[in-house]
Amino acid sequence: MTIYQFLLLFLLWVCLPHFCSPEIMFRRTPVPQQRILGSRLSRSDGKILHRQKRGWMWNQFFLLEEYTGSDYQYVGKLHSDQDKGDGSLKYILSGDGAGTLFIIDEKTGDIHATRRIDREEKAFYTLRAQAINRRTLRPVEPESEFVIKIHDINDNEPTFPEETYTASVPEMSVVGTSVVQVTATDADDPSYGNSARVIYSILQGQPYFSVEPETGIIRTALQNMNRENREQYQVVIQAKDMGGQMGGLSGTTTVNITLTDVNDNPPRFPQSTIHLRVLESSPVGTAVGSVKATDADTGKNAEVEYRIIDGDGTDMFDIVTEKDTQEGIITVKKPLDYESRRLYTLKVEAENTHVDPRFYYLGPFKDTTIVKISIEDVDEPPVFSRSSYLFEVHEDIEVGTIIGTVMARDPDSTSSPVR
Repeated sequence: MTIYQFLLLFLLWVCLPHFCSPEIMFRRTPVPQQRILGSRLSRSDGKILHRQKRGWMWNQFFLLEEYTGSDYQYVGKLHSDQDKGDGSLKYILSGDGAGTLFIIDEKTGDIHATRRIDREEKAFYTLRAQAINRRTLRPVEPESEFVIKIHDINDNEPTFPEETYTASVPEMSVVGTSVVQVTATDADDPSYGNSARVIYSILQGQPYFSVEPETGIIRTALQNMNRENREQYQVVIQAKDMGGQMGGLSGTTTVNITLTDVNDNPPRFPQSTIHLRVLESSPVGTAVGSVKATDADTGKNAEVEYRIIDGDGTDMFDIVTEKDTQEGIITVKKPLDYESRRLYTLKVEAENTHVDPRFYYLGPFKDTTIVKISIEDVDEPPVFSRSSYLFEVHEDIEVGTIIGTVMARDPDSTSSPVR
């Protein structure tokens, strides 16, 4: 290549426009037709962003929220290629917060934020920039729109919508049974870092319950939790941001969990033998007494049915179940006679009426007791052998002469003589 050819190529390269290709976020506003020279934008990192001729080219500005420095926070710099540094140009800023939250140095184009900004209040600000000639007040750059996006910091802890939750789960549930799900929210930006990535852990309530770290679902963690041993549990759940890492912010909530009843207990008679007494004169249907089996369960799981299943008094007595008191009422079925029989024995069974097939292995869900019923004697009046007697005597019979005999008997024991 000759020197002449090299110089020709160099001149062509110089004359051609050159562009950079950063991420662009702008909208152009129409301006009076005039020649617009090249402009540039300086960011806070010191890099210069070039623009195409006849229009601003903007990158998105980023500003860190909750700035705590003593000086105004630097945002960026506007600069026109026509700025000769002689103060002839004036930079103007308008839009969201212009003049209050964001100020611009009219001479240098430096933009600052005047106070701390909370991303949770507003995530981005849309502003417009313009450069004008101070003498003619005519724009030397077209008005262009740009965005200042607020970069999130981890300044919000996860919060639960409720301070206290109430939940329940059946007793004897298998390990891993879902109880309830608690969810915390974090006001930080979920698209930036881990500031809003929440991980759940259990602070109180082990080894009975566990929590899924990602979902907040609380599950049973211990086999065969029995309501009859313990009914209430208090579980404290922590939600921690930054993916649960050290330095993350956290919030807690309390979950009160109740074990609900299932039929896992059979009825039990407190005594193996029960003694009752009844008068022989008691009419049919008379209540002799009651029996009651206890059941550690509640509600329908504790309901029992009573029946006489054996004994020498099955024909003489009956039993009915009193639903309100859950007692078995023994009643007279046939007339009783002390002289015929003085003692009866019954075998009474109490059985649950609602049995859960899952707990058949804990059965049988019934129990028995022996009921001995003594018949008490009633002092009955003597009974004559005949309802009437007829005797004939002579009118001159002597005093003391036996004229006949009447007979009476006592239905009670022979130990009660008739006089």
